[in-house]
Amino acid sequence: MASDTDRRNLPPLELYVPEPKFRPGDEADFSDIVVPPAGETRRPDMADHHEDMPDLAYGLVRVLDDEGKAVGPWDPKLDPDTLRKMLRAMALTRAYDQRMFRAQRQGKTSFYMKCTGEEAVAIAATFALDRDDMTFPSYRQQGILIARDWSLVDMMNQVYSNKKDRLMGRQLPIMYSTKQGAFFSISGNLATQYPQAVGWAMASAAKGDTRIAATWTGEGSSAEGDFHSACTFAAVYKAPVIMNVVNNQWAISSFSGFAGGDQTTFAARAVGYGIAGLRVDGNDALAVYAATQWAAERARTNNGPTLIEHFTYRAEGHSTSDDPSQYRSADEAAEWPLGDPIARLKNHLIALGEWSEERQAEMDKEVAEQVKTAAKQAEKNGILGHGLHQPLETMFEGVFEEMPWHLKEQMQDMLDENEAANNVAKTR
Repeated sequence: MASDTDRRNLPPLELYVPEPKFRPGDEADFSDIVVPPAGETRRPDMADHHEDMPDLAYGLVRVLDDEGKAVGPWDPKLDPDTLRKMLRAMALTRAYDQRMFRAQRQGKTSFYMKCTGEEAVAIAATFALDRDDMTFPSYRQQGILIARDWSLVDMMNQVYSNKKDRLMGRQLPIMYSTKQGAFFSISGNLATQYPQAVGWAMASAAKGDTRIAATWTGEGSSAEGDFHSACTFAAVYKAPVIMNVVNNQWAISSFSGFAGGDQTTFAARAVGYGIAGLRVDGNDALAVYAATQWAAERARTNNGPTLIEHFTYRAEGHSTSDDPSQYRSADEAAEWPLGDPIARLKNHLIALGEWSEERQAEMDKEVAEQVKTAAKQAEKNGILGHGLHQPLETMFEGVFEEMPWHLKEQMQDMLDENEAANNVAKTR
């Protein structure tokens, strides 16, 4: 046992506290970020053992180069029609976000979260999945539903929590859910979807099904215990699941360093668990598609799970309740070295001779009008402040198959009190 005398020449211990590189007023400089040339990262066979691919957790899968050309072994060689559909879904998602953001500012709903700059993470991945593969998103993957041609009106009904809201006002406005869309209920509790996705995937395998699961979470949520429990189960049982970590650099006021981003990549967490790990340019729709396609084939052929880190940037606030100017540099989004996902896919189509700036402008107008029309239809079903949209008794429904006696009593007490209050109001 060492004595105090033995330690007198040692420096005092220090605690490392992560600090963001830039704060408000600073000039953003991302020159320290290593962005390898597009096409440089190797593409292993999807059946390769995870021990043979640790380098992929530290590199960056990229397909689109600076001229908008698709290069290298990860090029999925998508046909122009598929690329245009993907581009439209991304543009539609951005238009939808803009409309719902304005709706919140107008007092029509209480809360909203945009995915500006991250559209490829959800949409390109969804294009690479089968329609009935189960998705377990976080609260910034509304693009999954849009990529699956889900009704914008239905989504808006959920944002407005109105009388046509399939969730009957029981969720926050952006926490969509639809079984028919293979879209699991979003939760505000961070990373809960990870063990749910792994459990669903294990059940699918146990039943001998062919469907796989995919889940998404932010890099900050990867510090939650649920994330690590899910990785353990996925690794042990080779669950057919794709686990996406969206590294958009920022949580609501804290940067990625607080979740370990200062020390290593988030994809590197796969290495310790014995899982295949890929680090992908999250603003490159073709890279996201290719990585998801590779991981999906790996899962479907019983070669186990894949953890994909999408290296991207949250271009706007965390939510309508957030002011990013209070904690990060004002020019970070403009200086982000990987560009904008919509612009990059647009430029790729133009480079192929399959698109033009004029067609892009025309499409942007079309999707904006589509969103506007859907909003008017949804608002007819009610918005915030337009009274009670659901019967009071629905608060007690949907939990038990048969409502227990004590809830029946509580419900009746509530209805009686409400009736009494209404009678008093009528006599005034």
